[in-house]
Amino acid sequence: MPDAGRLLLLDSASLYFRAFFGVPDSVKAPDGTPVNAVRGLLDMIATLVTDRRPTRLVACWDDDWRPAFRVEAIPSYKAHRVATEVPGTTGVEEVPDLLTPQVPVIAAVLAALGIARVGAPGYEADDVIGTLVAREQAAAAPHPVDVVTGDRDLFQLVDDATPVRVLYTVKGIRDLDVVDEARLADRYGVRSGAAYADLATLRGDPSDGLPGVPGIGEKTAAALLARYGSLDGVLAARDSGDAGLTATQRRRLTEAADYLAVAPTVVRVARDAPVGDVADALPRTPADPDALVALAERWGLTSSVTRVVDALAR
Repeated sequence: MPDAGRLLLLDSASLYFRAFFGVPDSVKAPDGTPVNAVRGLLDMIATLVTDRRPTRLVACWDDDWRPAFRVEAIPSYKAHRVATEVPGTTGVEEVPDLLTPQVPVIAAVLAALGIARVGAPGYEADDVIGTLVAREQAAAAPHPVDVVTGDRDLFQLVDDATPVRVLYTVKGIRDLDVVDEARLADRYGVRSGAAYADLATLRGDPSDGLPGVPGIGEKTAAALLARYGSLDGVLAARDSGDAGLTATQRRRLTEAADYLAVAPTVVRVARDAPVGDVADALPRTPADPDALVALAERWGLTSSVTRVVDALAR
């Protein structure tokens, strides 16, 4: 039986990138266009709906993959992934040539299925997810939320009280790593999503162009947070000359003061992105059956579309 009220949030780009690299590009439409990312994502959705039985589903979208407010705070943010500099913007993301034309097809198929696809101008999908999680947590009777992603940044949303879990795709969509507070404690030595965000700030993340505090790795960051409770507590200890910090740690935290003053703005997902009302009910039947049939035939997606439709109907 579906879990009444359970909300499933998809980090769409994370999933279709995974599909693109996980499904051979020999999977093509009748005209020879690769559709491996489309097919892979649809198969993922069918599996998730079948296995997780949500009653609400949102495909969260990157309306801006590299928001200006993050780049202004830390210019190196995702800078290594810029393919083209465009004046007045933060640049065009480097995306495989064979993936780019598949993204509009994904959007069209989701629309025909009736699956909500939601972005926010000037924000990443992470921020849309954070905002929808915050709304659920603020509800009079919040329902469980599962966030599906291959991005560890979203571990900061984990909260057993709601509960909010991350279904991490590192082992594949059929063997998801279910990340809750116990998993955070076991793997990273922190006991909450908020503490994970502080850990990520201190540690940094080269994949996002975040330098972190030089010399403060993951284990040291976790130990500092265990001692002082939060990043604010660590910085207060630095500034007060607390004896619990070694001279080297205090020096490193002091030298990184400029970074630490702005990094939380970059690392923490927004909880108040401009996301409108979302019709997130899981569709039981396609919103536009004729369009869905036409898309399936044009792009050679019949088997994958059928799997999704069957999963939604159960």
